[in-house]
Amino acid sequence: MKIQLSLGALFSRIQGRHWWIGILLWFTLVAPAQASVILRVAIERGVNQVKVGASTTAIVKDSAGRSLGQLPGMSAYAAQAVPGGVALDKWQSGLFWIEPTGKGFVYIGDRWFRGRTLVIPTEKGLTAVNWVDLEEYLYSVIGGEMNSSWPQEALKAQAIAARTYALYEREKQRNNPIFDLGDSPDRWQIYKGVSSESRNTYAAVDYTVGKVLTYNNKIILSVFHACSGGHTENVEDVWGNTLPYLRAVQDFDQNVKECNWVKTFSPGEISSRISGIGNIKDMIAESFSPFRSVKTLKIVGAQGTKVLQGEEVRTALKLKSTRFSVSKDANGNFILQGLGFGHGLGMSQWGAYNLAQRGVNYLQILGHYYKGVALTPIQAK
Repeated sequence: MKIQLSLGALFSRIQGRHWWIGILLWFTLVAPAQASVILRVAIERGVNQVKVGASTTAIVKDSAGRSLGQLPGMSAYAAQAVPGGVALDKWQSGLFWIEPTGKGFVYIGDRWFRGRTLVIPTEKGLTAVNWVDLEEYLYSVIGGEMNSSWPQEALKAQAIAARTYALYEREKQRNNPIFDLGDSPDRWQIYKGVSSESRNTYAAVDYTVGKVLTYNNKIILSVFHACSGGHTENVEDVWGNTLPYLRAVQDFDQNVKECNWVKTFSPGEISSRISGIGNIKDMIAESFSPFRSVKTLKIVGAQGTKVLQGEEVRTALKLKSTRFSVSKDANGNFILQGLGFGHGLGMSQWGAYNLAQRGVNYLQILGHYYKGVALTPIQAK
């Protein structure tokens, strides 16, 4: 059975006037998938040592799966890189598994996680990987990515977007022998372990269990961001490649305080971040997306010029977004006044919050931000 959802019609009912957004999404409704999917999440990468443990008695195993002994619960031990493998307490092996008994949690670095731990030597030291059930991983991610007190419809939309993104990354990393994704927001999703779980995150994940977004039967790159400042972007204006489901749409986050920003740079501060062109003389926004995000930024120095494009603009200067204007003050400092927080692609989290506050459900939120997608059961192994 397919159900057609029109966000524009919904807004007409909510606000008593027409919204010409032109959004139609077909969702396929199916029963939740029953198969468990395990994610390998790298918590510490390339370190000389890492603290590990468990909340209950933990079984320690070697690379062959043989039990070496036990670690007592609620105790932290330093796993260290040594020639040929890893040293942990009285043992040395090529790698270690740490598996809590009962319903215990594992301890990695300074946080508690569900699942079990793999400590393995890599090129630059040790990597500690949390092997965790996908749905239990999401219990934490939803609370890391959104305030768990937000409306359930926003949390449900986030759960589906985050589940889809995790499986997209898992597929992309299928040839990586160590991990599927990490725990940092700069490249992956915010994963803090059990500290960011709550009753509300359990409810959102359990309600949407096993559901992902697909386009032409393939899992989509379901990226999301804090807020766009009024309008999301077409993916080609940010990353250069075109994806049919990441299209620019009207957003509903203009009045969010965190999404209005001003940043001041002295010429010296810009020189420290943009090397090779000497003292900075000027900064010129040369080209824009249709929604006034900076696509090309020319930085003129005493010894040359550098042109930043797309996401380079945001990352090189550590800006909240690329939607900004540039001016100079009387002291020669550059004033950047901007809107938005993040790359501006896919779902706006603050937009989802405001839509949910207005009575929009999670299917309609997803249908607004991801074009032409279907809601389908997980097909991953």
